[in-house]
Amino acid sequence: MTRGKATIIGFSAVALWALLAVFTVASAPVPPFQLSAMTFAIGGAVGLIWLAATGGAAVLRAVPLRAYAFGTLGLFGYHFLYFTALRLAPPAEAGLICYLWPLLIVLFSGLLPGEVLTRGHVIGALLAFAGAALIVAGGIGAVSGATGGYAVALVAALTWAVYSLGSRRLAGVPTAAVSVTCLATAVLSLVAHLALEQTAWPQGAPGWLAVLALGLGPVGLAFYTWDVGVKNGDIQLLGTASYAAPLLSTLVLVLSGMATASLSLALAAGLITGGALIAARAGRRITPPRGA
Repeated sequence: MTRGKATIIGFSAVALWALLAVFTVASAPVPPFQLSAMTFAIGGAVGLIWLAATGGAAVLRAVPLRAYAFGTLGLFGYHFLYFTALRLAPPAEAGLICYLWPLLIVLFSGLLPGEVLTRGHVIGALLAFAGAALIVAGGIGAVSGATGGYAVALVAALTWAVYSLGSRRLAGVPTAAVSVTCLATAVLSLVAHLALEQTAWPQGAPGWLAVLALGLGPVGLAFYTWDVGVKNGDIQLLGTASYAAPLLSTLVLVLSGMATASLSLALAAGLITGGALIAARAGRRITPPRGA
């Protein structure tokens, strides 16, 4: 698979994550860890069914346990921290801090073998972050009593950045392994739910369809395509372009009537698009290592 094709596949994860907010709202009143258990179970089951149908399940036996452990800790750890942050702090502000992970990916990717961090990457990432900040503008400092939640959100951002960059070092592990880590994440989420939450089921057909859509898309297929992207694609461009997720998510909420369009949204779109283009231009100036 070429570097460009893998990058495009990785972009599809960003598009799917844009639907996370609207489907999550529609799945109410299901609590976060119960929702995580349900949706990761769907995502993992779909992966196993696909492997069984294509005869690819045998590759799972060759995957080292450390790879499964790393993937499970990444998926479960990030979502555990993410949900906790949104409990302890206002969701919009906590979400912004969680979305520091694309910037961290771009900046830390220069430490990976065969990768070069340029001034263009840094400028592009900062512009894109400014655009994401506009989307949830409201003033982090204006909210008191939520310091703990913000700290947890920062750890969540670091967790997903480390998971994504670490996946690059495990490029030899087949993407099929994501199905197992999804199921393991579902089990851990179920344990967290039973320990911390009261069970609540979706309301009516729309609620159940939202849960199914989450499991098939943002909390399912997205992790498989992201795995392909970060292992074989342009990880710096993927990190910068990931700022499109909060932008696209806001646009979906606007179209669904859950948010209002504004001038700041249009400006954010320009900053995010401009930042991604600058990072892409910087990436094209670098000769990829052999075999990429």
